[in-house]
Amino acid sequence: MRIVTAEFKKSLVEGYAEYNADLPEIALVGRSNVGKSSLINFLTDQTKLAKVSKNPGKTKLVNYFLLNGTWYLVDLPGYGYANVSKQEQELWDARMGGYFEQSKMLKAVLILIDIRREPSPHDIAMMEYANYYGIPYVIIATKADKIAKSKRKNACAHMCRILQKYGCREILPISAESDIGKEELLALMEKLCFGERENQE
Repeated sequence: MRIVTAEFKKSLVEGYAEYNADLPEIALVGRSNVGKSSLINFLTDQTKLAKVSKNPGKTKLVNYFLLNGTWYLVDLPGYGYANVSKQEQELWDARMGGYFEQSKMLKAVLILIDIRREPSPHDIAMMEYANYYGIPYVIIATKADKIAKSKRKNACAHMCRILQKYGCREILPISAESDIGKEELLALMEKLCFGERENQE
């Protein structure tokens, strides 16, 4: 799949099912500063579609991006950032939970984890949440350019072993800086959204 058109459509705090009842959605989740905004720009070949900030916790709303006019990439608030109040973190958590419970068109979740870090309790909780609701998910190892190419396979295998008991079977390394994993991820997202539909046309 190639992204031909991409546009930011709307930020929401509620009413997710009412906003989109027709087009498939894939959601992005991950701890603050894991690279969700960079991934959106990377996949769409744009530099400013999603706002990138060095300050963790930039995404506080549920943001909808319409791709190719046929499906939504949904950017959810980052989790696990310590320098926010407990009240604000609970608000972010409520928005994320509300989205998962209300969205009728969610096809899969991409759980982003920094390839250099151990999966956090929040990452594991997100996997368990997806398992509970029967939502397919894929683990994306971001910032793959930050470690040597010879070490990426072992880093992904190590992460997969940690997460295996929660259902992880494979991890896809990605780097927005070095153009790693783009085609593989786009092909996977196409399959998650549409099955084999476009490949059969």
